[in-house]
Amino acid sequence: MDRKELIKKYIDFFEKNEHVKIENSSLIPENDPTVLFTTAGMHPLVPFLSGEKHPSGKRLVGIQRCIRTKDIEEVGDTTHHTFFEMLGNWSLGDYWKEKALEMTFEFHTKVLGIPLDRYAVSVFKGNKTTQKDEESIEIWKKLGVKKERIALLEENWWGPAGKTGPCGPDTEQFFWAPKNIPPPEKFDPENKGWIEIGNNVLMEFYKDKEGKLKKANQKNIDFGGGVERTVAALKGVEDNYQLDCWKPIIKEIEKLSGKKYEEHKKEMRIVADHIKASVFIISDGITPSNTEQGYVLRRLIRRAIRFGRKIGMERFTKDIAKQVCKIYGDYNLNTKKIEEELSKEEEKFLKTLEQGLKIFKKIIKREREISGKKAFLLFQSYGFPIEMTLELAKENSIEVNEKEYEKEYEKHKKLSKTASAGKFKSGLADNSEKTTRLHTAAHLLLAALRKTLNKDISQKGSNINSERLRFDFNFDRKLTPEEKEKIEEIINEQIKKGVKVKREEMSLAEARKRNATGSFDKKYGEKVSVYTIGDFSKEICTGPHVKNTKELGKFKIIKEESSSAGIRRIKAILE
Repeated sequence: MDRKELIKKYIDFFEKNEHVKIENSSLIPENDPTVLFTTAGMHPLVPFLSGEKHPSGKRLVGIQRCIRTKDIEEVGDTTHHTFFEMLGNWSLGDYWKEKALEMTFEFHTKVLGIPLDRYAVSVFKGNKTTQKDEESIEIWKKLGVKKERIALLEENWWGPAGKTGPCGPDTEQFFWAPKNIPPPEKFDPENKGWIEIGNNVLMEFYKDKEGKLKKANQKNIDFGGGVERTVAALKGVEDNYQLDCWKPIIKEIEKLSGKKYEEHKKEMRIVADHIKASVFIISDGITPSNTEQGYVLRRLIRRAIRFGRKIGMERFTKDIAKQVCKIYGDYNLNTKKIEEELSKEEEKFLKTLEQGLKIFKKIIKREREISGKKAFLLFQSYGFPIEMTLELAKENSIEVNEKEYEKEYEKHKKLSKTASAGKFKSGLADNSEKTTRLHTAAHLLLAALRKTLNKDISQKGSNINSERLRFDFNFDRKLTPEEKEKIEEIINEQIKKGVKVKREEMSLAEARKRNATGSFDKKYGEKVSVYTIGDFSKEICTGPHVKNTKELGKFKIIKEESSSAGIRRIKAILE
């Protein structure tokens, strides 16, 4: 079974069970300011898990592209990937545990044909605040899973990601992958022969501002299962890079480098993984930069180039990207745009490397040892991995203070983690009252920008938390003080009026006909939610929003600056 076959079987099965297929959403989250990228299938569903009505109903199924960046340093082994696809099915206040686990079990054992003697599950053990998930245990037993194959784990709990929100126990499913070793009678999750192929998150609680758990008004089911992981487990393949969705990429790397995969696994896996992730990030409109998503993209491309050079490759990124675009033809990726951005970044980095070599030569002319700080400067500013610095130093009979370098590197890692802690954690956004108010204010801001500056202005990115909103838009110059004042005045006039915020469900065609603002592409699905604020703003959105503009308070712009070429950024608050 390959990737496409698994995906088809999954979608078909859940559509037969009255689920509506939803479109694959962008890797750039619309409603979750806590993450740079979509890291799970639930991200596009944030408002609906909190109670908002989904235009496609209460039973949903889909495949979601995901990017996870916290494991970049781990890439190079057999299983870690930056980009991956997730199988997902959801119940938004519809069916509950019994139906959810029955369908998961049927899909795994009947559709995929997993024998019961190779199947095991984990269930929430309970803790000081919450009882053991007895209900799930009994359901699994009823389905035929032996008690020896049910592990009770305290860590089987999901969320909330922020301080408040939906949360609850989860129950994972495992497959015994080794073909030549019989599965043990008792399930031990620490035994690496057991591969996790799915996880049902059972959102039955809501954590409030005081940190107390209460029964959720709407109980949700969120199933997630990695496509690559499932295919690899079913095939009994220990190395994911031997799967059909990797093989052509590895073969291209072998061809370009003149080296064999068996002898250079780590380097080839890193190049393959990072270029694949870069292809999908670029396809969603991100270009390399020194901030946020663009910074992650730049880091991935440059790391791929560094490891590619180790095996003798140069100016190779677009050739590998072509293979990625062929494998994932079902996504209709813009190959030309992707190749252009990769080649441009590759040329930039090669020039940076040349500059770095000049700095290196200056250092060794003046000093007998390369200090850790200088070695880290070469890494941080010129993209020199420490291995390259050590190699060059050896050729020039000079020492490198590696211990000091490690200290500098660890310090940098800690700072990076601290700076991005709120960016990389997974899960639901903060749907607090303050964030909801600012979300609605962002709609007013877009309409005011279009009225004041240019009717063709569109949103190019946003980040909203409980403290402020940040809004990016296409405009080619700095705003004048008069323009900023006018924008504030227009927005505050709408707030003062106390205009009702109305939500309607309609087809994408109807939304376009009514001149709603939004991207008219596949990501929205057949039905959309349109939020109308009087005759001032009409926008496709998935919420959350206030009921009336009088709830907002006074709108104030605190900063207006350049975000990137042709893109301006406004930061604003509600007083």
